[in-house]
Amino acid sequence: LTAVIAGFLPVLLIGIGEDLVPRDPYLLHVAGFTLVQAGLSTFLSVVLALPVARALARRDFAGRDLIVRLFTLPMALPAIVAILGIVTIYGRQGWLGGGFSLYGLTGILLAHVFFNFPMAARMMLTGLAAIPPESFRLAAQLGFRDRDLWRLVEWPQLRTALPGIVILIFLLCTASFTVVLTLGGGPAATTLEVAIYQALRFDFDPPRAVGLALVQLAICSALALLTHYSGGGVVTWQKLRRKSVRFGGSTFAALSIDGLALAIGLIIVLPPLVAVAASGVLHMSINGDLLAATMTSLAIGISTAILSLILCWALAQAAARSPQWAKASGLVILAGLIMPPAVLATGWFILASKLSMFVLPAPLLVVAMSTLMALPFAYTTLAPAVASAAQQNDRLCAGLGLSGVTRFFIVDLPTVRKPLGLAFLMGTIVSLGDFTAITLFGSQDLVTLPALIYRQMGSYRIGTAAGTAFILALLTLGLVMLAEKWSTHDD
Repeated sequence: LTAVIAGFLPVLLIGIGEDLVPRDPYLLHVAGFTLVQAGLSTFLSVVLALPVARALARRDFAGRDLIVRLFTLPMALPAIVAILGIVTIYGRQGWLGGGFSLYGLTGILLAHVFFNFPMAARMMLTGLAAIPPESFRLAAQLGFRDRDLWRLVEWPQLRTALPGIVILIFLLCTASFTVVLTLGGGPAATTLEVAIYQALRFDFDPPRAVGLALVQLAICSALALLTHYSGGGVVTWQKLRRKSVRFGGSTFAALSIDGLALAIGLIIVLPPLVAVAASGVLHMSINGDLLAATMTSLAIGISTAILSLILCWALAQAAARSPQWAKASGLVILAGLIMPPAVLATGWFILASKLSMFVLPAPLLVVAMSTLMALPFAYTTLAPAVASAAQQNDRLCAGLGLSGVTRFFIVDLPTVRKPLGLAFLMGTIVSLGDFTAITLFGSQDLVTLPALIYRQMGSYRIGTAAGTAFILALLTLGLVMLAEKWSTHDD
């Protein structure tokens, strides 16, 4: 919370003290483009995800599980890796290039749909899978047609979850940084996040950065509040533990629609992934720059994971034993979600400039920013387990006189070993693929794998960048698989 306040307070003070003109044409243009591209990206992602999720929910065919896992990969890949795959496919010199200009609004929409459409489909599929089989059996007995099944059974389940999905995707697209910085193509296609970065790093114009940061903070806060009040959950059902058998969707028209939806989904997701793998294998080259960037990324990732675990453990322990601390911990996590990284960077940048604190090592600033970005993921994973362990073991430990480090190793660690390890892996994964912190606070001597890929792309070494991206993708996916295995492993 101190770090968030240290980032927000200078922004607020300058915003109050400076004569910031709300009708600044540049600010209005950037804010307008941010909302337009986020709205279009969200609309396309949701419209494409809906038929794909329904097709996966009501079809059982060979390769279905593979497609579901395939739709998980865009969420796990670092943004810069996926963008390189998109450039390899649709860029001017790409496999399918030449048909349109990839840079600008078109490229931003394409990248956002690649990332967010699979996530929306997976979330919708989870909602549809929660419908009990008894509902489908009853619908079959009543002679429901496909449209009746959709209107009376499937749509009520999706309707309650859809606002939260829409707002989440809109929020992600609003705060998009890597996609817009790489594919924006100039001032005409700039979002608030990128404009803040440019105002600080290139123009050194704190007042303009503050104005942009306050606008983005207002948008993200409004969206977070909408998510809180509209994401009220899904329809609850009384169901028996029986195998789910769905009826309906057997007509030729339904089969054709589902097949077309899955084909379009695979056309969007598969080519960039194949491009990253194929180009990476062909151009992979181990050299000093790659090894140094890999070690830097791992060092920052591990440091971020350790720091986020320490903070999350303290917050979760306090929240498990006090309702007041539980609210305070929730406030800290919510502040980290609402506050865009560029807003925090603006405040830190201004505070460091005023106090002549840029003697602070850049890695510390990068780790601090990455920790705040990883904190919600680690806390969400760890807090429920800590609360359960406290409820079960507090009285026993008090009777035995166990506390502190002794209690942690004897009682707590065996109980929360899995969520603790999973939270550590999640923090490492989030930091490993992060491009925002290293771009805002990095230097020529501090280069991570995402930063190295961006430099290689900027110097038109697309093949070399593909090899580096393949290494980063393998490293990230390996950690994702390890996290998945760790979370499902039985003692």
